[in-house]
Order: sequence, then C-alpha cells, then structure tokens
Amino acid sequence: MPGAGDSHAITVHLDRLLVERGMTLTELSERVGVSVVNLSILKNGRAKAIRFSTLTALCAALGCQPGELLGYRAD
Repeated sequence: MPGAGDSHAITVHLDRLLVERGMTLTELSERVGVSVVNLSILKNGRAKAIRFSTLTALCAALGCQPGELLGYRAD
C-alpha cells in the first residue's frame, strides 16, 4: 500500500525510455503536444492522473507499450 503521503503506487519509467530512445523531454513534448511542464510532472511521479489519449500519444512517440511506461510499486 502507498505510504501516508502517497496518493498512488504507480511508477513512471519515462526517464529510462527517453534515454533508451535518445530523446529529450522537449522533443517528446513537441511530438505528443503535451507541455514540458506536464511531462515533467508525469516523469517525476507527481501526476495524479493521465488521459488515455495522452498515454496513447506517449506510447506512439516512444514506440512502447503502456506497461513499459507505467509500473506498480507494491510496498
């Protein structure tokens, strides 16, 4: 279960995927039409939600499946 201050136990592997693809956050932002600020919030695990349309665009731009981008941390 998440800790007292956590709102969820979902992890985001955006950093790893960007490095593996040799892509910057700015480049990803331009490709998916999501601001760098919002992608940074997602990347740092501070996002409270993600739209399926955004998830779809991220997976298309990164050439990945949702399970490669998101994970579950059981503490």
